[in-house]
Amino acid sequence: MISIGVLVQQMFILYGMAFIGWIARKTNVLNEHTNQVLTQLILYFTLPALILFSLDIPFSFSLMKEFVWLVAMSVYILTISIFLANRMRKRSSLLDSQKSAYEGIILFGNQGFIGFAIIFILLGEEGVVYLTMFNLCYFILIWTYGIYLFSKNKGSIRWKNIWFNPGTVSTLIGIILFLLPIHFPTTISTGLEMVGKMTIPLSMMIIGSFISDIPWKNLMVSLKDSSLWKVAIAKLLIIPLLLLPFTFLSVPFTLLIVAVIVSGMPSAPTMSLYAQKYGGDAHYASLGVLMTTLLCIVTVPFLYFVLHYTNGLF
Repeated sequence: MISIGVLVQQMFILYGMAFIGWIARKTNVLNEHTNQVLTQLILYFTLPALILFSLDIPFSFSLMKEFVWLVAMSVYILTISIFLANRMRKRSSLLDSQKSAYEGIILFGNQGFIGFAIIFILLGEEGVVYLTMFNLCYFILIWTYGIYLFSKNKGSIRWKNIWFNPGTVSTLIGIILFLLPIHFPTTISTGLEMVGKMTIPLSMMIIGSFISDIPWKNLMVSLKDSSLWKVAIAKLLIIPLLLLPFTFLSVPFTLLIVAVIVSGMPSAPTMSLYAQKYGGDAHYASLGVLMTTLLCIVTVPFLYFVLHYTNGLF
């Protein structure tokens, strides 16, 4: 486990990778199809490889107990987030086309890209195992309720995509391997490790490329929009801090780190795609993603500090 100072340094390294993606996109080294291509590469190859490599570990009952804790915290925080986001949506004075985006960027964070990058920095491969378990409920929710938010049509939900997307399939295969007394041969395991660890820099470069497509004048607009500040405060601070009561339940500290830090990830770019596809305000969603992504470099070290301080008290 690293110190807060080292975390801040590592955050700057991560955002340095994002800056490379920003430069590459601005100079057209990466073209307009970059985000889609890199996202597909990560979702279908590098992230599943990272998940499979991380879950190729010996079975233990203690890890099964940790799995139960992670799922319990995930269900708890997602349930609270749904009620909070829905209440904030109803109290907002936004246009109808913006309200779905508003609710979506509060509820859904970038747990698959930045989340894996930061947790890998904090806890290494052990953290990836925990995050994979913690993300199970999240992935199901974003493929169901996330789509329903924008379409308001249950028929738009493709249930096949929930269980047969690369993230879910690789997680289920990894859990099966964990439960069985079998492991990958060294050659395959080494290959999975090499491909999987590409996820971290590629994820951050996608973030940089995504940000480069948003005009900087829009950032100035978002800084003046009080609703986006409410999104940032709720998504980056209030929601993750609502997990602190688990400190009193003797939850292992490493599990709390995963749950709190990942719940405080910036808004997911997927919300912009959903808004564009189902008639929501994609521009507003993009502003929320941009703002929370930039503020994340400050809020993540703050959450890590709060966790250490709280752990010291109890």
